[in-house]
Amino acid sequence: MRLHALRATRLGPALRGLASASAAGRRPGPDPGLLDPAFWRCSHTWRRAGVNTLRCLVGCSIGDLGSMAYLLAYHPHMAMGATMAISMSAGIASSVLLETTMLRFGRDRLPWVAAARTATGMSLVSMLAMEGTENAVTLALTDAGTSLASPAFWGITALSMAAGFVAPLPYNYIRLKKWGRACH
Repeated sequence: MRLHALRATRLGPALRGLASASAAGRRPGPDPGLLDPAFWRCSHTWRRAGVNTLRCLVGCSIGDLGSMAYLLAYHPHMAMGATMAISMSAGIASSVLLETTMLRFGRDRLPWVAAARTATGMSLVSMLAMEGTENAVTLALTDAGTSLASPAFWGITALSMAAGFVAPLPYNYIRLKKWGRACH
């Protein structure tokens, strides 16, 4: 049976894949696994994962920094752990709201309920990793006397945001590469 005759059958795509693999001189087989360095070499997927992670970072940072600034300015005697917990919750909430809005009014045009479910379900792990990392860095590098007006506060904030970007990036890459799913 010739290859072009197989295209009309259900096995056509699979056999075409075998034929193209053998024509290219490589063995057909499963996609590389997470431990295979080839899995991690897709620059297109890294770029897309970076964009998705940056969008999540913006959403998380709006709530996180806004609530932290408010709490440090108006409730300076609040325990740092409570400030971090409130800030982390606000960061996740603002990220979900931003992502839901983007899914509703962006290119996807999802209904509100579907947009909220998608935003919450697909990126919650990424947001938790991001917020947890940001707050761990901030907590490790600041003390109760660090002022919002201090250059040290903003330097630590920039460092914590960089760490918050890097922490979920591999997870977002895996979701895109392995499952074709993005958080945005």
